[in-house]
Amino acid sequence: MKVIASYSIKGGVGKTAASVNLAYASARAGNETLLIDLDPQGASSFYFRIGPGKKQKKGFFFNQKNRLLKNIRGSNYKRLDILPANLSFRNFDIMLSSMSKSKKRLKEMLALLEDEYDLVILDCPPNINLLSENVFNAADLILVPVIPTTLSERTYEQLVRFFDNNGYKKKKLRPFFSMAQSNNKLHRQTIKEMESRHPNFMKTIIEFSLEIERMGVHRDPVLAYANKKSAAQAYRKLFNEVVSSLK
Repeated sequence: MKVIASYSIKGGVGKTAASVNLAYASARAGNETLLIDLDPQGASSFYFRIGPGKKQKKGFFFNQKNRLLKNIRGSNYKRLDILPANLSFRNFDIMLSSMSKSKKRLKEMLALLEDEYDLVILDCPPNINLLSENVFNAADLILVPVIPTTLSERTYEQLVRFFDNNGYKKKKLRPFFSMAQSNNKLHRQTIKEMESRHPNFMKTIIEFSLEIERMGVHRDPVLAYANKKSAAQAYRKLFNEVVSSLK
């Protein structure tokens, strides 16, 4: 079983769109796939037409397999399951701070699912906290969407410094450009400069697209309702690149 996180310190950069489309692509490729919505806003769950998870006793998420499995829902797509978020997920840091091995509880929890799934995708909230450090420990690959703008560039470099200062493996970080505009001179310049400084960028670039914006209307992955559009092709390409990176 492999674990991928879609993560950024910055919100609104395309984490959830990537999570949803990569999960769909994985299931279509024949993998038993679980998408875990860690963001209390529950956007990934919403896109798959799944309501908030039921509030459970404190700590269930991190150490009780049976209760965890009861909260996993099937989607409308074969081989794709969802663990939906609920508002109590905003208290993850409080839960974790009272536990032993507080930075590795997520990794231990995911190990319980090893016989159930081939790929787990984590849709992460935009911050650096104890839950984030659990993600850094648990994930085999951390996809970081970066809008080619100064602020998004700055937050990515903050993340890199955090990994340096706290002993996390930077080789797990795989940034990719998201919401890029090929006709925007600043975007083109930023992409060129960042690729020269950070050679670990994925080759796939996700362009800004109205088809992606419409995910909230369709409540489906782009790959499901606009399979032949350029946005869908880009997510498919990104998935293939991720698979290659995991080998």
